[in-house]
Amino acid sequence: QVQLVESGGGLVQAGGSLRLSCAASGRIFSIYAMAWFRQAPGKEREFVAAISWSGGSTYYTDSVKGRFTISRDNAKKMVYLQMNSLKPEDTAVYYCAASEAFRGTPHYWGQGTQVTVSS
Repeated sequence: QVQLVESGGGLVQAGGSLRLSCAASGRIFSIYAMAWFRQAPGKEREFVAAISWSGGSTYYTDSVKGRFTISRDNAKKMVYLQMNSLKPEDTAVYYCAASEAFRGTPHYWGQGTQVTVSS
């Protein structure tokens, strides 16, 4: 089992920045690929970014490329999502997820953290 807890969400103006954090506990964290997803009101949950177990590979959905950066610190069992140049359409609940394969189906989910971007 892996437990995931997100933090760092909040209210920010368009063009601003936020850094989301995801703290992991439980089984060996370093063997899991990690990802961030988000769900806006009335919409389905969508993929945002993924990072391999080593951190050597990353992947982003087109809408956040160049603005968001995913990273991890295996020693601290942490995953981060640095979000810059935020837009109102980035408003959503952001979820951290762990999977056995890079960009694979998540096996574990956090409870989510709300990000609201005002125009």
